[in-house]
Amino acid sequence: MQLYLPVADIPVNILLVLAMGAAVGFVSGMFGIGGGFLMTPLLIFIGITPAVAVASVASHIAASSFSGAISYWRRRAIDPALATVLLCGGTTGTALGVWTFTQLRALGQLDLMIALSYVVLLSTVGGLMFWEGLRAMMRTRRGAIAPRRTHYWIHALPLKMRFKRSKIYLSVIPIVVVGLVIGFIGAIMGIGGAFILVPVMIYMLRVPTSTVIGTSMILTLVTMLFATMLHAVTNHLVDAVLALILMIGGVTGAQFGARAGQRIRGEQLRLLLGFLILCVGIRFAIELVIRPEELFTVRETGVSG
Repeated sequence: MQLYLPVADIPVNILLVLAMGAAVGFVSGMFGIGGGFLMTPLLIFIGITPAVAVASVASHIAASSFSGAISYWRRRAIDPALATVLLCGGTTGTALGVWTFTQLRALGQLDLMIALSYVVLLSTVGGLMFWEGLRAMMRTRRGAIAPRRTHYWIHALPLKMRFKRSKIYLSVIPIVVVGLVIGFIGAIMGIGGAFILVPVMIYMLRVPTSTVIGTSMILTLVTMLFATMLHAVTNHLVDAVLALILMIGGVTGAQFGARAGQRIRGEQLRLLLGFLILCVGIRFAIELVIRPEELFTVRETGVSG
């Protein structure tokens, strides 16, 4: 069943896109991530331009995060204070990211920048997460004791605040900075950034795993909604038809994913997520070096006069 996408300007199989949305929504709910690191490349692989894919996927990420966040909120697995501080940096970073996105598009370097960013970021983060998850599983099988948590220089910073739900006492400075970076990356690459946010909050900020996933979904929800609005107003690249199909599939899949995630051990989740991220990064690297079928493209730059 073919459906024409007005902004992307190509026909797509509606069942395929719906299935992609549901699958990525499932992954989003299971791992507590926005799923954009999967959905954006998948859309690019089926022929949608990177600019439209990034702008349109933001709404899908927001919908999946909203659906998943409801489940975690009901279980009281979200820290409202921590989410609020993260959003202070996240909204600012999103605005800066959309501005940078617009400038790169005007220079004609946006597609290359998105591809290179995916290769570097996903390969690095995926490799590190896969290795850490593998080491954790090996320690568990040997019955070894996990290494003691050490305090970094981050924990000596001023402007500390007590986060009761997470039971931590931490400076708001690194939390705001992390939110800023995640919002910036998300706006440019069309990703929620939770696959970076979750490890940083667990291993550097020492936020308990019990509240990390739900809290990260709140940041993803708000920043991606904000990014969708900014992309629609400034760049006019949000394909509403594509976004609607992805949202329907994403909301459905996220509910099942959130339930499945509760049945898998933490180190297994990290191993699976790391492997998934690494595979997408490798796939993008292959796309960059493969000779395209068409060596030249026609791009409309505007009409003078």
